[in-house]
Amino acid sequence: MNTFKLTIASPDGNKFSDEAQMLTVRGIDGDLAIMAGHIPFITALQPCDCKVVLPDETEKIGAVDGGLLTVSEKGVTLLSGSFQWK
Repeated sequence: MNTFKLTIASPDGNKFSDEAQMLTVRGIDGDLAIMAGHIPFITALQPCDCKVVLPDETEKIGAVDGGLLTVSEKGVTLLSGSFQWK
C-alpha cells in the first residue's frame, strides 16, 4: 500500500515523523481518513483520538486536544497544543 510522510508536532516537540499508510482524526466537520494521494487541504481539529496506520499495518493511537491538520503534496502535518500516545 502507498505511504505518505506524516509529522505530528506539539509545543513539546515532534511526536511522530515518519511514513504512514493512513491517519484518522476528527475535523471540525466530522471524521477524516487521510491516505497517500489525498487532495491538499487545511482543517481545524476537534479534540479526539488520532489513529496512525504504519507501513507494516500496525496501529498507533494518540490523543489530540484539537489543532490544525495540513495535507499537501509534500506530506501531512498535524499541529496540536497537546498530543499523547496511548
